Amino acid sequence: MVTSKDGTMLAVDRVGTGPAVVCVGGALNDRRSTGWVAAHLTGFTTYSYDRRGRGDSGDTPPYAVEREIEDLAAVIEEAGGEAMVYGMSSGAVLALRAALAGVPITRLALYEPPLNAPATPPNHADRLAAAIDAGHPGEALELFLIEAVGVPPEHVAGIRQAPIWPAMEALAPTLRYDNAVMADGQLPAVSALTIPVTVLTGGASPTWMREAGRTLAKTLPNGTHEELPDQTHDVDPQTLARALRQAFA
Repeated sequence: MVTSKDGTMLAVDRVGTGPAVVCVGGALNDRRSTGWVAAHLTGFTTYSYDRRGRGDSGDTPPYAVEREIEDLAAVIEEAGGEAMVYGMSSGAVLALRAALAGVPITRLALYEPPLNAPATPPNHADRLAAAIDAGHPGEALELFLIEAVGVPPEHVAGIRQAPIWPAMEALAPTLRYDNAVMADGQLPAVSALTIPVTVLTGGASPTWMREAGRTLAKTLPNGTHEELPDQTHDVDPQTLARALRQAFA
């Protein structure tokens, strides 16, 4: 366990040997979600952690994106004071915001940060938060899947029957945290970020997501973009690990 600045306890798994890499999961991810990347990322000491409110980590109120940045800084301190960071989806945006805030990140690898995404209904975030506050995480999860991810409504009933549904529902209250991290969903000002940043996208992902990755890489002073053939947002761990080894070489 690692203690964040506000006293929140964070569950952290460490595997491997070599330079430190910290993995930051996205929406509906806990440390197991990034742990499969760590298992394939040989040659590095890889840290996967439960973001606050998830898994075995605490959740000290009130929430603020700045607290999540402090959480990542605490894990990096545990990793030796500086580290390379891999972020997935909204976790990639959190990692980017942390680097912009001055957290000691030496290199970034970002998989499909969902910037400039298709707009959700104007009241999406409010209805999602209301469902969570009312104690209906399953309703919040359905809203997220349909309105943010784009799952057809008629498919949600089948997903509810899947073995993974209870785990997803348990993480649903933290969807509002990812909404806060994403803010307006637009590309942040990154001109001051000079560390190497590799933006990764899947070749089979939606056009808007691939374009967002290319745009971010072009905007960064030291950014590169790589498209992984045949991959989607549900990226193959071995394929991703190979790309991360190159990004962190």
